[in-house]
Amino acid sequence: MKQRIAVAFGAFCIAYAGLAAAKVGADEAAKLGKDLTPIGAEKAGNKDGTIPEWTPAAKRGQLKGEYPNEPKIDGEKPKFTITKANMAQYESMLSEGHKYLLKTFDTYKMNVYPTHRFVNFPDEIKAATGKNATTCEMIGTDILDNCKLGFPFPIPKTGAEPVWNHKLKFRGDYAKRYNNQMIVQRNGDFQLTKIIEDAAFYYGSITKAVPLTKDSGEFLRYLSRTVAPPRLAGTFILVHEKAGTGEAGRAAWLYTPALKRIRRAPTVCCDNPYEGTDGHQFYDQVDMFNGSLERFNWKLVGKKELYIPYDSNKIAGNTVKYKDLIRPNHLNQDLPRYELHRVWVVEANIKAGTSHTFKKRVMYIDEDSWNIVLEDNYDNRDQLMQLHEGHLVIGYNILAAGTVPEVIYHFNSGRYFITAAFNEDQPYDLSVKYNDDYFNASSVQKMTTK
Repeated sequence: MKQRIAVAFGAFCIAYAGLAAAKVGADEAAKLGKDLTPIGAEKAGNKDGTIPEWTPAAKRGQLKGEYPNEPKIDGEKPKFTITKANMAQYESMLSEGHKYLLKTFDTYKMNVYPTHRFVNFPDEIKAATGKNATTCEMIGTDILDNCKLGFPFPIPKTGAEPVWNHKLKFRGDYAKRYNNQMIVQRNGDFQLTKIIEDAAFYYGSITKAVPLTKDSGEFLRYLSRTVAPPRLAGTFILVHEKAGTGEAGRAAWLYTPALKRIRRAPTVCCDNPYEGTDGHQFYDQVDMFNGSLERFNWKLVGKKELYIPYDSNKIAGNTVKYKDLIRPNHLNQDLPRYELHRVWVVEANIKAGTSHTFKKRVMYIDEDSWNIVLEDNYDNRDQLMQLHEGHLVIGYNILAAGTVPEVIYHFNSGRYFITAAFNEDQPYDLSVKYNDDYFNASSVQKMTTK
């Protein structure tokens, strides 16, 4: 019987403990800020002009109360629409999951808009990324050394490196997120779960960055509290996210009202279902992907041009209600926005002797933000099982980017799952501050009695 490795949604294990890889030479790093953007994307557009040159946005807006918006583009009309009838024309620029949806549902379509490349990051992040290019190393797939503040691998050489760029992307110092989740049945009926999440980002903190070394690896702390429905209300999940293996890796705790105490939870990991999702989201699917890489072999396939969800301000904002967003079988495809962008393609294949529900994962990672925006997931029969779709928005108020909402299409059941939505709640609050003690198990236990 294959042994399931209880490493939590940010814990890490090494494939080959003695091997270090990934820093590049000074000549190659010198391309950053010249031919490449400061974080490693191609600065120029493509040959036919369908992908423009990088034009970074300026910082604007408040840290609290800002729904995603960009007046320059939010009123644009689609250039064209991809449907089942014409999808062959665009097949080379579509993920397998999008092809499946187009072939399966006559009602599914993809409205394609002009491409914009506004993603930008603070100067401190860009400068630190340049330094990381020649100093940051990866040991195995799950321990980093000599990395500080910026993206660790702006010029990736292995499949695990773009994934670490995603995991360590800049998100400010602290955040409070109102995470609304929906399990959507084939007929469009849905069940709503409301979660409030708090996070402290140590590695990506401009004011007090915590470096990652082979001996020290905590890079964020996370606390979630379920507030609805009543049967799930009062559930807490606490995570100390670390780069490491075994007991040196992720530490996690779970509090449920039935037990009335907080306890260590090694199952907050990998392909174990996230509490309250009825199996529709695994722990390692939060934020598209997080946690240990050690169950898979990671291959850097290369770059390609792909239609991906981008500048998704409309479906992330407060003008769209959930009843408008949800339709049977898939989202209301009048609302999402797709653009043509260059993405890194990373393929993860399950290692012999380990186990996971997914035998293969193919990730598509936006070159300008290092966000995973799409993932095709395959089962142990090599059948396409899921499309995981993250709708990218830009946080102009801190100069960052993330995916809101995220959707997991389950092709075996016909249901889909929406997470990270806040349309009918509040947007991210990036003005909050937390003491480290706030994220301790004893503090959480006290919260449960209030």
